[in-house]
Formats: sequence, structure tokens, C-alpha cells
Amino acid sequence: MSIAIAGERSGVGKTTVTLALLAALKRKQQTVQSFKVGPDYIDPMFHTYVTGRACRNLDPILTSETYVRQCFDRHIQTADCAIVEGVMGLFDGASGTTDAGSTAQVAKLLNVPVVLILNCSSTSRSIAAIAHGYRTFDPQVQIAGVILNRVGSDRHLELLTAALLPLHLPILGVLRRQDDLNLPDRHLGLTPAGELTALDRTLDRLADVGETCFDWERLLPLLVAKPVFQIPSWDLGTGSDIATIPKVRIAIAKDAAFNFYYADNLDLLRELGAELVEWSPLVDLQLPPNVSGLYFGGGFPEVFAEILAANTAARESVKAAITAGMPTYAECGGLMYLCDRIIDFERRSYPMVGIFPTTAVMGNRLILGYRQLTALQNSVLFNAGDRVWGHEFHRSTLTELPSSPVCDLQGYESNLVFAAEGWSRHQVQAGYTHLHFGASPNIADRFLDCCHRFDEHFTAHK
Repeated sequence: MSIAIAGERSGVGKTTVTLALLAALKRKQQTVQSFKVGPDYIDPMFHTYVTGRACRNLDPILTSETYVRQCFDRHIQTADCAIVEGVMGLFDGASGTTDAGSTAQVAKLLNVPVVLILNCSSTSRSIAAIAHGYRTFDPQVQIAGVILNRVGSDRHLELLTAALLPLHLPILGVLRRQDDLNLPDRHLGLTPAGELTALDRTLDRLADVGETCFDWERLLPLLVAKPVFQIPSWDLGTGSDIATIPKVRIAIAKDAAFNFYYADNLDLLRELGAELVEWSPLVDLQLPPNVSGLYFGGGFPEVFAEILAANTAARESVKAAITAGMPTYAECGGLMYLCDRIIDFERRSYPMVGIFPTTAVMGNRLILGYRQLTALQNSVLFNAGDRVWGHEFHRSTLTELPSSPVCDLQGYESNLVFAAEGWSRHQVQAGYTHLHFGASPNIADRFLDCCHRFDEHFTAHK
């Protein structure tokens, strides 16, 4: 069993409550596997920092319902406890009209109970109407209890408890108003865990809160991780024995500027025979030796643009590798790094790698949503005609669009083509859309095949 931590809406404290639970369980020396509903990268960074285990995204739109069950079952095998942090409000899905992609959908897929967080600020007896509505809205969703957040005083708690009593809905935790528990944020959400110098102190405080504010006698039995699906592992779709294929080294850009990666993507590349070598475009002067492919995830290159621009040697090393034909995949922030320039929020302009003749300009408009990509041409990831789901989340736009785009884009549950997506030059595929390889391992397989052929070509010409 596990629990899904859900909110009655966004901003009620899901991440704070989840981190308090994780930190307290870690202090109790429990091995905890965490999950995050949806495509988010930043919340999982905090989970991973606390538990020491990679947080896994459960997203039935980016992957599939089967993959969500498979991923959950695979990663709770070696854990004592499991916690799923939800997304937005409990029933809020991708389209706004169904529960597809919602916490409710994932909870039903996994058959796990929901712990509902209620924002008690500025309410007392009305809290019972909110809780009653959420419990009865979809009878297939099992609500195991509630956590009361932002409780103002002992008298406030008495009123809330009395109002909820007739519902026989257990109160599994009570958190008072505590401004010192807030985590800093910026233009794409929380500031990533790796950039917070006082994070250990905050997590220690959250562990204190977790130990004292939750009803552990009721919670712990719900948290015991028990595999229930026994779904087979990935069908890697390769016709060769992976053990006999020489490992190919892939350089993974990993630092404060580039850190948006799904753990499952990296695992799949390893299972397919890749050796992943982390490097930093911020501080390293050149690519790691003997690599045959490049992977640039998303992140915050706009925040670190001055440092990226100053590292001329790294930019030249990347450009030389790409122009020599090295297969490269770049998502969002990685795309921005491969452009001519980045213009940040203060309108300062910084030179980047210069593979694509366009400039990434930061703006106030947030562009986000699920996108279905249809490949218009062969590339290092796709065969023409392939279709895959992805997700966009960015505040930059490009001054010039590709004359021969890699893909067409469609919005979720829409037949309207919104835009053309993706640059393809040399052996690079780059675009704003983030991809999860889980339901389409052939994407990773094709990329590694290109890397092997590049490696063989250069080996033959040495």
C-alpha cells in the first residue's frame, strides 16, 4: 500500500506536507520511495534530496496507464514505504474537463488511498462541506483521511475538528501556520534543491514538523510498500543481445543550469547499454573524453547565461562535436544553449553555442501544456510518422523558427495544430518539448543506435 498526497486545489501545501512526511520517515530510518504525478521536474529534486532515491514521475499522458502501474511496481520492490505527491487539485486533469492526468486518475490506477490536504485558512465549519464534496465526487477514489494545513490557533482547530466529526473522516495531521517552512521560488516554480544553501536546515525543521504533526499510528500502516501488479519490465525492442553490444559513452549536461531529466530516461539509456558521463557546461572546459553522443536536458540556462557565455572553451567543444556529426538531443534549456544567443529577463544578451541561427528571448508569458508530436522527418530520435506525447513548460521564445521543423505539435485533446516544433541540424534534435521515454523505449534505442554508428565511423577513420 501507499498513499497519494492530494490537495483540494493548487497551493494548499502538497509539497510541504510531502517533504515533511519524507523527512520524518527518513529520520525514522525508513527506506522511502517517492513518486510525483505529472511532468514536473523540480518537486522530484526535493524528494530525491530527502530520500536518497530517485523520485519517479507517474504521468499517464506522457507515458501510458500500463507504464504508470509498471513504474510504481518496479520501484517499490526495495522500499519500506511509498508516497505519491499529487498535482494541482485532486480531480484537476490535463484538459480541465476530465480526470486524465490527474491525481485522482493515478490513485485509481494504483488502487492507493488519498490523503487530502485542506487549506483551513479563513474557514471553520465550511471545511466539512469541502471534505464531504471531495469524498463523494468520485466514489472510486478512496479518501483515507485529511490533513489540516494553516490552522491558526487551538480554538480554530476545535472548530475544524467539530465540523469534521460527523463525516467520520480521520484527521491524519495538523499543521499550524508557519511562514518559516516556505521554500523560495522563481519563474518556473520552486528554486531547485541544489541551489538552496539552507536546505538542510529547512528539511530538519520539516522533519520536526513531520514527527509531531502527523498521526503516525494511522499513517504508517497505509505507507507500507507492497507490489501489487507484477507487470514485466520494459520491452526494450532491440533485436540484439544488449550484453554483447559495446557500451557507448553519452555526455549528460548536469549542473545548476541543466538538471531537468526524468530518472526513467536515464535508467533506460543505461539498460540499453549506454555509459552516462555527467559534465558541467558551467565549469568544465571541454566535453568528457571518448563520448559518442550528447544529451542536454532542460533547466535554467537563462539564470546562468553569463557563466555559460564566459565558458568559451566549453561552448567551442560542444560546437566542434556537433559539427563533426555527434548525435545530440537537447530539450528546452538545452535548445536555448545551442542557439546563437540568450536574452535574459533584464534584456541582457549572451552568446551561446551557435548551432541554430536563432535567439532565445525570455518573456513573461508562460507556455505550458501537453503536446502530441508527429515526426515530419527522420531524426536521431524519430522515424518520419512517429507520434509521441511530450510537455512544454517555458517562458522563452525564439526569434527565428526552423525552416524545416522536425515535428508538428497538437495540444492535448485537440485536432488543431498549434505549431511546428524542433530543430534538426547536423545530427541534432532540439526542441522545447520534454519527452519521457517510458512508453516509447524505441526513442532511446534509436538515439543510441545513431551514437554507435557515429562511434564506429570515427573508430574506422582513426
